[in-house]
Amino acid sequence: MASSQELYHVKQQFFLGAYKTLISLPLPDSSSPDYIPTIVYQARAHIALNDPAAALALLPADSENVAVKAVSALARYVSTSDSARQESILEELRDLAVEIEGEDVDGTDLDKLSVRVLAGTAFARAREVEEALETLGAETEDLEAVAVVVQIYLSINRTDRAKKEFDRAKQWAEDDLLLQLIESSIGLVAVKDGYSNANSFYTEQLGNPSLSSPHILTARGVTRILRNEIPEAKSDLEESLEQQKGDAETLAAFMVASGIESKKGEADEMWTRLQTEHPMHPLVVDVAQKADLFDESAAKFTVPPLAVAAAA
Repeated sequence: MASSQELYHVKQQFFLGAYKTLISLPLPDSSSPDYIPTIVYQARAHIALNDPAAALALLPADSENVAVKAVSALARYVSTSDSARQESILEELRDLAVEIEGEDVDGTDLDKLSVRVLAGTAFARAREVEEALETLGAETEDLEAVAVVVQIYLSINRTDRAKKEFDRAKQWAEDDLLLQLIESSIGLVAVKDGYSNANSFYTEQLGNPSLSSPHILTARGVTRILRNEIPEAKSDLEESLEQQKGDAETLAAFMVASGIESKKGEADEMWTRLQTEHPMHPLVVDVAQKADLFDESAAKFTVPPLAVAAAA
């Protein structure tokens, strides 16, 4: 599906995680075919920066466009922790996924594809994996949907299925940036070529003078940890934190790098920050669950009395 050079640049910034750069870009005229896709990507960038309120403020409240409705629903979903409210929003997205199958739809083909990606993302966040995959489409030829499908498979340790999706996409997709990004993500999990492909890809992107992405810096930092290049990894992660203070994934990666270096004080500091600033981060939740399990098991164990040595 053809797009303008300006929209291609917008998508490139989003895919590479240059969210702050993306949201600073001027919007095209409201009559431009690029207007709706641009505000949708900018709203998604705000959501990625954990600012759903800014996403909602950007979107025209009276729009009937299906992509605008979908990104508004995703922003509202991530902004609430109320389970009943979340389920109501997921139902909205289910209705939109059905609506785009009809003929009388307010939106272009690109908008319809965006609905699938946004709804699939929300379902994946809700851990409705099967529904997410079904919504995104088993045989989709939308590369962005494939990217989300691959991430879902990687998140549930199905690297084989992720590879299968990538191999299928290579048969019809152009060798563009997003395809390379998908390949790099799989390479990190599959330990392919000693992570050299992922490392080369991230280094190439960071060499782009028009790109400022703490996300890519963190990704290369993680890659360097896996390659046991700890000082280089920490350098990337420190730079990333300077650009995007308090980012959860960067804090977690920095903590791991410090632990490998046996810098306990530094690792403890990062762990405290991660627990305090991001209490629902998967690593924090996992460690808390394991700590509870340990305490539960320890409570069932009776320590025998210490043996007393016989008097000489």
